[in-house]
Amino acid sequence: MDGSIVTIIVALIAIVIAWKVLKGMIKTVALVGILIVAAIAVFGGLG
Repeated sequence: MDGSIVTIIVALIAIVIAWKVLKGMIKTVALVGILIVAAIAVFGGLG
């Protein structure tokens, strides 16, 4: 459980940084990538 909370906090920090630094389509791709990696880490994979 604690690992999930840490992963979510790290993902939120990465989202804030990407939101402030990146622009346009690159921002969208980065945000989607961050969310996918966080979801896989929290929920334990694709199956």
